[in-house]
Amino acid sequence: MGVRGIQYRALALAFAMTLAAACSGLKADTGTCGGQMITLPFTDVPAGNTFFCSIAEAFFSGLTNGTTGTTYSPALNVPREQMAAFITRTMDQSLKRGSARAAAKQWWTPAGVLNMALTTVGSVPELVESDGADLWVANFISGTVSRVRASDGKLLETWTGATQAGGVVVATGRIFIAGGDSPGNLYVIDPKQAAGAVTLLTNVGDSPQGITFDGARVWTANFGSSGSVSIVTLNPTGVTTVTTGLNRPIGMLYDGTNVWVTDQDDAIKKLDSNGNVLQSVPVGTGPHTPVFDGTNIWVPNNNSNTVTVVRAATGTVLATLSGNGMNSPDVAAFDGERVLITNQTGNSVSLWKAADLTPLGSFPTGPSSQPFGACSDGLNFWIALSGTGKLARF
Repeated sequence: MGVRGIQYRALALAFAMTLAAACSGLKADTGTCGGQMITLPFTDVPAGNTFFCSIAEAFFSGLTNGTTGTTYSPALNVPREQMAAFITRTMDQSLKRGSARAAAKQWWTPAGVLNMALTTVGSVPELVESDGADLWVANFISGTVSRVRASDGKLLETWTGATQAGGVVVATGRIFIAGGDSPGNLYVIDPKQAAGAVTLLTNVGDSPQGITFDGARVWTANFGSSGSVSIVTLNPTGVTTVTTGLNRPIGMLYDGTNVWVTDQDDAIKKLDSNGNVLQSVPVGTGPHTPVFDGTNIWVPNNNSNTVTVVRAATGTVLATLSGNGMNSPDVAAFDGERVLITNQTGNSVSLWKAADLTPLGSFPTGPSSQPFGACSDGLNFWIALSGTGKLARF
């Protein structure tokens, strides 16, 4: 339908609504908002109402539909249950309209990983992170780090010498890699330099995998038999390794206030700035690599096929999610609206709506693909397929 046809339909709809209101003895009103004439379907919101334009914005953006098709009931009290609905719709609209996916008109969810969206990286890719333009993939067996362009999935460069590369964090314009040896290694890459061998920054605790950055220091979660967390200052380089209160930590994140680690005593633990355990929150069995969505922490529990959702501010467990295709869930990723969980044994990923924990389905990644690491560049999720040495766009 052409633009003129759309305009005619809009005019006809407005006329029909006005006529229906007139026939019932009431009249919808037309007012000016931002220089544009706007007609509301509500017969109880005159153009002279101080909040006419605010009500119009709420209606046209889908935050409210009124109390009936023709009434808004502006003077009625709003019960707490209705207020919850308004707030939820506001959050949903903000997340959807403010996302890179919306700007790119990518409203769909893929049905699975497509072969055409695969990039060959190293052997047994583990974790992956985005720097906003490129993806950085740690390849455990080949001891390499792959740089992949997010716009088209092209492999740009490969760094070598990262023994047992596992965790990745992007910070201060550099890429830090946790190398799971004994003692563990913290490697660094300067993306401005030509690809070559990674630089060994320092040694850390045994078998590091989880890694994060708190704005000043790099932290590693060391899964080795001694179980520890290492805190690395960068200028000058220094290392403090903490073992007290820790079993075998594996996943790690920073929530803007505290560092959290998942530990194999089936807990996620909040740490203070010195690495001391402030709070231990029981989760499922075998917790792995969590993600923070700005309010809550999502913890995949590998052995219990669940995800525990924890309020970061208080450590309260909000929900334990099951089903939705989870099968040995490993790593969680967040794209600003949705949380994705990789299922290594299940050869699939599971998706949730972060705002209300609604399951959005489970999607295959291919036979023997063994999805492990995952991240988002704001537009797409990227999944490290450890079984096939591929990076998949989802």
